[in-house]
Amino acid sequence: MDNNDRLDLPYEIARKAIHLSSLSIPLIYWHISRELTLLLLIPLFAGFFFVDLLKNFVTPLSGWYHRTFGSILREHELQGSRGQFNGATCIMMSAVLLVFFFPKIIAIASFSMVSVSDTFASIVGKSMGKHRFGKKSLEGSVAFFLTAVLVVLVIPGLDWRIGLVMAAIGTVTEAFVVSIGSYRIDDNLTIPIASATAGMLCYLLFMPADIPLLNGIPECCLP
Repeated sequence: MDNNDRLDLPYEIARKAIHLSSLSIPLIYWHISRELTLLLLIPLFAGFFFVDLLKNFVTPLSGWYHRTFGSILREHELQGSRGQFNGATCIMMSAVLLVFFFPKIIAIASFSMVSVSDTFASIVGKSMGKHRFGKKSLEGSVAFFLTAVLVVLVIPGLDWRIGLVMAAIGTVTEAFVVSIGSYRIDDNLTIPIASATAGMLCYLLFMPADIPLLNGIPECCLP
């Protein structure tokens, strides 16, 4: 959670309620194929992307956008001159990248983590964060890690040890602001991609024979 943002707690809660609704993406993906998921996600991402991009150039669209969403946007998301994309665009981008490049269970675990754990980290950090480092708080990071552990432990078919590594990497990634020059990379993109990459590397190094199982529903979960 960024403690130096412009949002008061009620607006943070409203923003994160929307963020938490993205949990519907891995829940739906669990029940349908990768191809159908991409067929649904790519047009949605394209819509978010082009609205987010064109708001910087089309005055009527910019006015509507800021009237509608301005109260829940972070400071860096309002800096259109830098081409900053908002959190919704970035989380849709991460969904497409996860489904396209990673096995199903890894993608579901990583995306569920950013949906749930980033929500709790922001609210806890905003309401109770006392011990701060940079733009984050220790309390928010602890909330992220604990909820991330719960998330990965309930994902069927994911080795719990690798899940813990993914939770730790997600926590570290959330704790720091990643920037390229003045351009800030949204953590809705960095958290799931970093945790998914860590999980995939662990499977490649330690459990390569189990990788094919990550693309299907485990036998224990079949009706």
